[in-house]
Amino acid sequence: MVSIIVALLVTIWVGYLIVKKYKPQPVLFMAGIILMLIAVALGLGTILSPKDSTGLVFFDMFEVIKKTLSSRAAGLGLNIMAVGGFARYMDHIGASKVLVRIAIKPLEKLHAPYLVLAAAYLTGQVLGLFINSASGLGLLLMVTMFPILVSLGVSRLSATAVIGTTLCLDWSPGDTGSILSATTAGLDITTYWTQYQVPVALTVMAVVAVLHYVVQQWFDKREDHVVQKTAVAKDETKKDEVLPPAFYAILPTIPLILILAFSNLLFASIKMDIVNAMLISVFITMVVEYIRYRDGKKIFNDIQIFFDGMGIQLATVVTLIVAGETFAHGLKTIGAIDAIINSAQNAGLGAAGMIIVMVSIIAVSSVVMGSGNAPFFAFAALTPTVAAKMAVAPVLMLLPMHFAASLARSISPITAVIVVVSGMAGVSPVDVVKRTAIPMVGGLIVNVAATFLYFYR
Repeated sequence: MVSIIVALLVTIWVGYLIVKKYKPQPVLFMAGIILMLIAVALGLGTILSPKDSTGLVFFDMFEVIKKTLSSRAAGLGLNIMAVGGFARYMDHIGASKVLVRIAIKPLEKLHAPYLVLAAAYLTGQVLGLFINSASGLGLLLMVTMFPILVSLGVSRLSATAVIGTTLCLDWSPGDTGSILSATTAGLDITTYWTQYQVPVALTVMAVVAVLHYVVQQWFDKREDHVVQKTAVAKDETKKDEVLPPAFYAILPTIPLILILAFSNLLFASIKMDIVNAMLISVFITMVVEYIRYRDGKKIFNDIQIFFDGMGIQLATVVTLIVAGETFAHGLKTIGAIDAIINSAQNAGLGAAGMIIVMVSIIAVSSVVMGSGNAPFFAFAALTPTVAAKMAVAPVLMLLPMHFAASLARSISPITAVIVVVSGMAGVSPVDVVKRTAIPMVGGLIVNVAATFLYFYR
């Protein structure tokens, strides 16, 4: 009981500081260290086994961080850094912008405002396979899709709400959460994506699209919005910006094509991992860029964007994962996880009940913190232990938890993508999340239900 009380107090403290805009990495590191110290002081657990111990308790805490950082930076971290570097490179050369513009062109030919609205959401989710930043994709859609939606007669709030949720499912094989989930579940990313993520994601997307169609129309009618077609507003991109040729839209899709093609789906005899796929794609892009510009110095200089992107991912995402795992280690050391599992078993919750509890914790934390990554990365490391005690595959917990984090994030008025798109549209983030709440809650329910329906036996 003592371990649960201490863990709860420290977790509340963590949430409070993150809500107050403290950097999550040092907060999670400090929380993990505090839990480890309390565990040793109260005799509730040991930080490291005698075999792995440095010989001094104080040093053992930092040995945990060092070992975690060493293992994550070389494996999972390298995957994430390569993906982040490639994404920044694609944005720098304009390939991401071209992809978005081509993807939304068919929508301009439709004349049913709310049908286009629902289609815009689905288009955004497809684009999310290649553009992993929710706020980045939101920015691109605000300068391309938003004027089209408003010109068809949709209200500014409806258009903003849909664009703010176009990446409410982080379902790309290149997404940091997807990579972490697959690694933690002991699966390769192709298997995790094709066999687990895709069926659930497609089901959730269909429901959310329908809910957006109904909910945004209902809100507009309730607020007496008149659906009236107007002239399409000018694209708000820089007047002097020159976009690359249309075929550049293929470049951001190359990594996904390589990962799926050289897997059990097609050519299993040839091995392809995420880092190789990103490096090959960068090389192909460099060749294309050289053919276009005939300027080797420019092409080589632009590659620095890729390396800078890798560094940014190390400094932000990889450190957040390590900090989350340090916090998780503290929870395990103090015995809180075993206590929670035993309580759940005694209450008769079983594996299904524990999955719902974990998803609920992640969802509430994401709304409060305005971040999906912070709570998911903090609790993801615990799932193998919890799943083993509940005799269920870790993926069945990780999958709904991962999707819950991104779905719930879209209900928070302080999350980056909602703040960005609301500011560009000139509307209140609070008013926007009023319109995203029902579709996202519906998505959360379907997320868990689909996981149980498809995989839970």
